[in-house]
Amino acid sequence: MVGRVSSSIDVVIVAYGHYDLTSSCLRHLQAQTIDHHIIVVDNGSADDTRARLQSEWPNVQLECIDENRGFPKACNWGVAAGSGEIVVLLNNDVDCRADFLERLVAPLQDATIGSVASLVLQSDEQSVDSVGVTADITLAGFQRLHGMPVERARGSRPLVTGPEGTAGAYRRSAWEQVGGLDETIPAYMDIFDLALRLRNAGWGTACAPDAIGVHLGSATYGSASPALRRLAGFGRGYVLRRYGVLRGRAAPRALLTEGVVVLGDALMSRDLAALHGRVAGWRAGGGHERRPLPPTDAIDTDISFWDSLALRRGVYRAP
Repeated sequence: MVGRVSSSIDVVIVAYGHYDLTSSCLRHLQAQTIDHHIIVVDNGSADDTRARLQSEWPNVQLECIDENRGFPKACNWGVAAGSGEIVVLLNNDVDCRADFLERLVAPLQDATIGSVASLVLQSDEQSVDSVGVTADITLAGFQRLHGMPVERARGSRPLVTGPEGTAGAYRRSAWEQVGGLDETIPAYMDIFDLALRLRNAGWGTACAPDAIGVHLGSATYGSASPALRRLAGFGRGYVLRRYGVLRGRAAPRALLTEGVVVLGDALMSRDLAALHGRVAGWRAGGGHERRPLPPTDAIDTDISFWDSLALRRGVYRAP
């Protein structure tokens, strides 16, 4: 029996078109075993998503943005529109099992925990999409246990840095302490950056492998598209500069890794999207106060150079 948490819960979902996915997500939330409040942010959908949400889901708090402002801004908007002591960020393409929320928020009974990662399965429900994120010494972030059998979900390695973006819980006081998502990052690496800042602020994180959601797949940018790789590159360049990675002991490995990744990306994709993204992210990180490196228990030093390259190749695999 899961210990119940009396704290109020806001579930924040950002939607941009694809009403069918959002509707499925909401139907699964209807079956949850604990009370919660749902906030959907329509991030400038150009189809009938907004109208259908208004007519078919009257009990859902709908926040509307007239144009797509990117996930971080829309997400911060949604969180600010609520007041729950616990905030659950949920992608609109994730279907949750009935006890998902109850199990996800249970670790927050520990007052030192600021965030909780769920177990997100791939659409086949046989393999792991993520159990939070992990980081190597260059502050490259990866989905923990991505592609592994479900039986591996309870493993303690690699170390968990924080939740992954598809489904995770946050203590509102922790979220507000660090200022939520960094809106300079348009997409990708924003949740990872939040995890780093929460750990720097002294908040612990936990995994809830019994809190299970099924990820129906990326519906916004597409696998290995130039837009995805440009955005991912932006986040990577931004993190490298904001955290001063290239001025620390990990600089040689970081430079070598990024060189290999950018070259490989250019050869495979026949464009310079990854490079252009990194340059733009690096420039955007300039002029800001440098952020400290996270504590050692937030970084898995066992992730080798070769491990890192193998993990990065996952972006080229179709979902």
